[in-house]
Amino acid sequence: MSLLSRHPGRAPRPAGAQAYDRAPVSARKPAGSGQEAGPVHTRSAAWRPGFFEGCANPHCASGRLKLWRSRRTSIFEGGWCCSPACARARVEAALGREMDARGQAPETRRHRIPLGLAMLEQGWITGSQLRRALDAQKTAGAGKVGQWLVRQKVVNEELVTRALGLQWSCPVLSIESHNVEGMARLLPRLFVDAFGVVPLRVAAGRILYLGFEDRPDPVLALAVERMTGLHVETGVVAGPAFRAAHQQMLAARYPRAGLIEATSDTSLAQALLQAMERARPAEARLARVHDCLWLRMWLRPQKNASPETGSVEDLIGSAAG
Repeated sequence: MSLLSRHPGRAPRPAGAQAYDRAPVSARKPAGSGQEAGPVHTRSAAWRPGFFEGCANPHCASGRLKLWRSRRTSIFEGGWCCSPACARARVEAALGREMDARGQAPETRRHRIPLGLAMLEQGWITGSQLRRALDAQKTAGAGKVGQWLVRQKVVNEELVTRALGLQWSCPVLSIESHNVEGMARLLPRLFVDAFGVVPLRVAAGRILYLGFEDRPDPVLALAVERMTGLHVETGVVAGPAFRAAHQQMLAARYPRAGLIEATSDTSLAQALLQAMERARPAEARLARVHDCLWLRMWLRPQKNASPETGSVEDLIGSAAG
């Protein structure tokens, strides 16, 4: 079941091929993920493809230099295409690149020491306390061992978060200087909701910190890194602070977003091309986030990694195959 099907209430379900949400609504890198993307704000507002600039499609059949071709076409992943056919080839190649990486090993969970054992090893709990928490978890048939340790008043949530940081070899992050409105421009609301992530802040203009409550999501982190051109660092945030920040993020204003559920990869590529032809973006990029494809279109060149809300559009798609 796709992400779009699992979250029907998080974003509007389109009646046809696609629909757009105009109103605001209240670890590391996997292999086979395609080329790296740099910042999107390197071109000036007056930039146009050069007079002698070649078509970005390496298999262009009409000659890579056609001086009489229109230069008023979309830029996809840093390259200009001389015709709709070449644009289609580029989008289909990018789609194939992302789809081919779906079943590769990096999404397989790496073995981690159980949280209770990590806390026992640190001397934060005793063996009998761990056994009581495990017995309560087994009897209830639900909940995580850390939650049961908190319910039984053995530890507090801050200590559980420290243990999660040890378990996943990641830092414990704070929500200090959390710019909700600025961070909401960096990724779609659907991802914030579905994957339980809070974009926290950008440090030194080049490092983006993503916070998670339980464990980092390297696939989402890579997609955001490629889209923004920022170096992404992930970590865990203490439960109460994370939940408060997450609610604020869900209530923020996000860029315009649309959903596509296609019957095949070919029809998905066609829908993405139609969206680009309509928007004529100054730049567009495609990245996979688990079982979804994320197309971001910058309607005009950007000066900063965090764009203006009205200057970008997101399209989230999935194919039945």
